[in-house]
Amino acid sequence: MPDRDVAPTAGASNGTHASNGTHASNGAHEANGSGEGDQRTEGARSGPAGEVYDWYTRGMALLGHGDANAAVQLLAHAVAAEPASPSVREALGRAQFSAGQFLAARETFAWIVERHPTDDYAQFGLGLSARKVGDLRAAVEHLALAVAMRPDISHYGVALRGARAALARA
Repeated sequence: MPDRDVAPTAGASNGTHASNGTHASNGAHEANGSGEGDQRTEGARSGPAGEVYDWYTRGMALLGHGDANAAVQLLAHAVAAEPASPSVREALGRAQFSAGQFLAARETFAWIVERHPTDDYAQFGLGLSARKVGDLRAAVEHLALAVAMRPDISHYGVALRGARAALARA
């Protein structure tokens, strides 16, 4: 799945770009200053080492290097820790899509669209995911919204034309 504002390329990744201009951690990484002094004990911790921001950045790096399944695992931990963060969910949706988990990606992007309907990239992701699961009408609807919001992004238009053609053939 292509990054925001970038033409589709194999393995494209922009690292830490967030849809709403914020960092993925929503402050979780900075909560204890230098990252030291965590009050939790190592034995009580479940999941990967680090905090939400670490999981996000490592997940995005894995996604950028083509390891979408590993990225899904890390980013799912980040979403569990920061469930209200659209940028963390967007990253998870991208990883799910790249891993071929199209139903899960559709649910993830739908969550973002329900709360942030003007997020063009979430509309795009939802449209691509809907097409992959065979819901061509929903694909056209969400891709058309993405194109209307950002007509300057050419791969949105390409995806919309493809979905419309597939719907016409169905």
